[in-house]
Amino acid sequence: MKIAVCIKQVPTREWHPRLNEAGTWIREQDASYELNEPDAYALEEALRLREKHGGEVVVCAAGPARVQQVIREALARGADRALHVEHDSLASADAAVTSAALASAMAEERFDLVLTGLQSDDQGHAQVGVMLAERLQIPHSTIIMDVQVEQNRLRVKRELEGGWFQWISMPLPALLTIQSGINQLRYATLKGIMAAKKKEIRKLALPSGLAASQTIVALAVPTRSKKTELISGATPEAAKELVRRLREEARAL
Repeated sequence: MKIAVCIKQVPTREWHPRLNEAGTWIREQDASYELNEPDAYALEEALRLREKHGGEVVVCAAGPARVQQVIREALARGADRALHVEHDSLASADAAVTSAALASAMAEERFDLVLTGLQSDDQGHAQVGVMLAERLQIPHSTIIMDVQVEQNRLRVKRELEGGWFQWISMPLPALLTIQSGINQLRYATLKGIMAAKKKEIRKLALPSGLAASQTIVALAVPTRSKKTELISGATPEAAKELVRRLREEARAL
């Protein structure tokens, strides 16, 4: 099987966001970065499928030059090679632009299966995978908890609401967005890190005319505040009002 895994570099969870002077994006020079966690589960699932069925795993990314950090990490974990659409504007690109950039790099490869994480830890839109499938003109399914390959078809388990699951059958090629926790992640070994240095990372230019379809007008960092309210009245009535607020407003009961 020829499997593609789309990965993204995101700010680490421990980093406290700082906005740029215009208030339209983060101060990238101050941030520390890591591999998007849902994408790590997609990569692990691809590696397991390759171990069962043979083939190759190709990681695909769209972003500035710094994205090579997570590309090398993915190669060290076991991916065979990588495609990188490199452009500074892709750091804050929306799902439409990101999916278009990835599709331009992946179309000629004709992958049997494309895996993405369910969503990114920074923007969390959960849209890139679905848009990418439409651009590649292949069927897709989301929130996948199990993947089984049966000849030229897939049997996948989807997570639904309320603790329900759904098994469906799909033709290949296809795209799946992988839910975190589907498997146990592996980490790069010293041997893998050394091998990654020799693996191919093919750089591709952003297609001409591909500009942001949406512009970030302003961002704001959430702030914490405290507010004290005194409930007046006799004790029985005040107690009833307190219970009501805890139940209906704070939802603590």
